Amino acid sequence: MAPGLDFFKTSESTDAPVVQISADAEPETRRTSEASQVTPKPDVYYNPRFDPKNFLEGELSYDAATRLRQMLARPGIVIAPGICDGISARCALEAGFDCLYQSGAATTASRLGMPDLAIATLNDFVQSAQMVCGLSPTTPVIADAILANTFAQFSFGGTAMVARTVYQYIRAGVAAMHIEDQVQTKRCGHLMGKQVVSREEFITRIRAAVIARDSFPGNSNFIIIGRTDSAQVLGMEEAVIRLKLAADAGADVCFIEGVKTAELLESTVEALKPKPVLVNVISGGLTPSFTCKEAEAFGAKIIIFSLVSCVAAVHGIRAAMQSLKKTGTDFSSAKGMDPKAFFEVMGLEDVVSLDTMAGGSSFEVV
Repeated sequence: MAPGLDFFKTSESTDAPVVQISADAEPETRRTSEASQVTPKPDVYYNPRFDPKNFLEGELSYDAATRLRQMLARPGIVIAPGICDGISARCALEAGFDCLYQSGAATTASRLGMPDLAIATLNDFVQSAQMVCGLSPTTPVIADAILANTFAQFSFGGTAMVARTVYQYIRAGVAAMHIEDQVQTKRCGHLMGKQVVSREEFITRIRAAVIARDSFPGNSNFIIIGRTDSAQVLGMEEAVIRLKLAADAGADVCFIEGVKTAELLESTVEALKPKPVLVNVISGGLTPSFTCKEAEAFGAKIIIFSLVSCVAAVHGIRAAMQSLKKTGTDFSSAKGMDPKAFFEVMGLEDVVSLDTMAGGSSFEVV
């Protein structure tokens, strides 16, 4: 059996094929209780290596994906601010955050100056991820897969494209990625007019990512997050069913986009136990502006603030440009930050220290 396929087995057989979940299948936890009625049971992915008990003790790993699994297994909520470029990533690290979120919307905006409407490509996101992960290799980065380019090619071997995304993200140093169920012409999860694919296609995407991760050389601990945008289209019940199916197919974390109330978040967490649940908070979006403490109290294990950096950047840069246009100087917007102070935020001391330790003298005076 090919690497990565052998975790999709029934408890009765060690040679079962990869699970085939139909569009009408119900997750295992929703099987009928009537003994006289036999309901087909989906095979459930299981890899003992990923048991949370394996990540409860010991020092935090230098491997970012392993470290994120440790953070998920231990008490406390994981807080990941959305970053859009190197400057925002540096600011987040300076503030002391121990996990980062590479937002699809923010990355599309910063790299392309375009809205989040399936415009960016895999290369855009992998290149951004390589840069961000290189700034602090031990800090876990959760990345939006933005598989628009992948989904557009589903009729040309889409599962292979999903696998390619996983491979490239692992090589870039990304700790986790989420895969969604929107159609090819996707959009930001907090915009209206979303459309989703069938349950079957969604689970195929999840399964392809899991197989790719498990077949990657070196026993990667890369985390697969199943995300559904179906709540606004088909209702919360369908969204929960989809994520249960995703969990059965091997998703490590569940993510319902656009949870509109605290009660719905609590009930979602309860329904998806023991899988950790991620909540996405965007000011003015579909989800209330939960604080980190509130989200933790509701049972969420990860909270991301997707647009925190790029919205702040728009406000700050817009104000600076308007001030420059009006006054003819950037003195007030600089707020006393000279070039050296700016470069210090960008890691100047680390570069100078490295040069000195290596015996160089290029930066004795800066």
